[in-house]
Amino acid sequence: MIIDKELSLNDIVRIARDYEKVEISKNALSRIEKSRKHVEKFLGRGKPIYGINTGFGALDKIKISHDEIDELQENLIKSHSVGVGEPFSEDIVRSMILLRINSISKGYSGVRKEIVLTLVDMLNHEITPIVPSQGSVGASGDLAPLAHIALSLIGKGKVFYKGEKVPSKEALAKEGLSPITLKAKEGLALINGTQAMTAILSLVIYDAKKLFESALITASMSIDALKGSTTPFDPRIHKIRPHKGQIYVAQKLLEYLEDSQIRNAHLYCSKVQDAYSLRAIPQVFGAVKDTIDYVEKVVLTEIHSVTDNPLIFEDDALSGGNFHGEPIALTADFLGIALSELANITERRIDRLVNPLVSGLPPFLAKGKVGLNSGMMLWQYTAASLVSENKVLAHPSSVDSIPTSAYQEDHVSMGTYGARKAQTILENSTKVVAIEAMTSAHALHFLEPLQTGKKIIKYVRKLQKIIGDMEKDKYLGDILQGIYNLIRSGLREES
Repeated sequence: MIIDKELSLNDIVRIARDYEKVEISKNALSRIEKSRKHVEKFLGRGKPIYGINTGFGALDKIKISHDEIDELQENLIKSHSVGVGEPFSEDIVRSMILLRINSISKGYSGVRKEIVLTLVDMLNHEITPIVPSQGSVGASGDLAPLAHIALSLIGKGKVFYKGEKVPSKEALAKEGLSPITLKAKEGLALINGTQAMTAILSLVIYDAKKLFESALITASMSIDALKGSTTPFDPRIHKIRPHKGQIYVAQKLLEYLEDSQIRNAHLYCSKVQDAYSLRAIPQVFGAVKDTIDYVEKVVLTEIHSVTDNPLIFEDDALSGGNFHGEPIALTADFLGIALSELANITERRIDRLVNPLVSGLPPFLAKGKVGLNSGMMLWQYTAASLVSENKVLAHPSSVDSIPTSAYQEDHVSMGTYGARKAQTILENSTKVVAIEAMTSAHALHFLEPLQTGKKIIKYVRKLQKIIGDMEKDKYLGDILQGIYNLIRSGLREES
């Protein structure tokens, strides 16, 4: 893929997870070289310019001599590589590198083209810096995470290479690459930006969109297994409350449940209304979809932005605050809350499936001798545990701020932690949807020979095949893991 101006979420996933090769366009290289010439011109004037010939943060009033400018940049990388905790996954780090390349390629960062070309080489040769996941407050960009990437670029630190953790210098040498010696502005340009939080959230959004479509299928299965009504999905209801997501969800539920033999068999039953976890799926899931769509727009804007400081223009180097992570911080929190709600209402349907007080199905979906067999009773416990964890994680991190750098950086976004929390909430919610997939598919067995909607029967049969015989209790952990993998990759896409 050629990097020029814009990237889609699909582009990011292909490069981060599928290891698609990248290259820089001639236009992008031209912009980078032009920007670098401006920096060299500014240096010749001798005027103090933040981060180019001054100290950093609260040390910005200290002028650095011309002979020490290169040392200043390397010192910056070494001193700012302060991350702790478990390392980010390789796909997140590869996304971070890609987004940094994309931002620099717009021509406002003032680095030499060698910087970007070496980052491209690291992607293409699958040299992935080890970047600890903790340490960013998301204000002057993601300083610590991005510094660990820059550390590998200059031949220090460690990387993932051919399945092992090795010194960066060793991996570069094996691929015929040389470490970079940083020049004026380049260290700062590599670490001033929101690429860590944006990389995480980009992948979370991509996966959340897949999860959402899978959740629509499993919700449809639960509706039929619980003999729910499709009347609440009538388009006339949603036309007069025209939120896009709500209309979309109601339409999909009707589509999935069309021609259901189960539905046709209880059209004239005495039940007047269903519980909210069935009846209000369009309103709840619709709001989730609208949130996902909104966050995606914000993330795409950030991907296409330049978040350095200072920014290099033809006649000036301008210091501003584009590095501040607030746009991503707020949307990461919003997404986490929305995904938590998706799991919350899904857990309520799981409870109804296994609960003999409301299900109309055998207690806890057990076969064989009831009491001797507990069926799927405890899977509701697991779902309850996951949604409870999500509720704690969904507390916004963006409302917190701790001053740093001697009050110079006196308001921070905590956006990187917000994105990390959203990722955990996504993983928990995927497990909850997998539990609904397992319980609803098994529940539909009890209504045979009646069949569910024609458009989802293939998913039901695939899931029932994975679950297998349930005449007696059996260990379902591996089965749930298989269903989780299916949901994570996209139930609709895999079937």
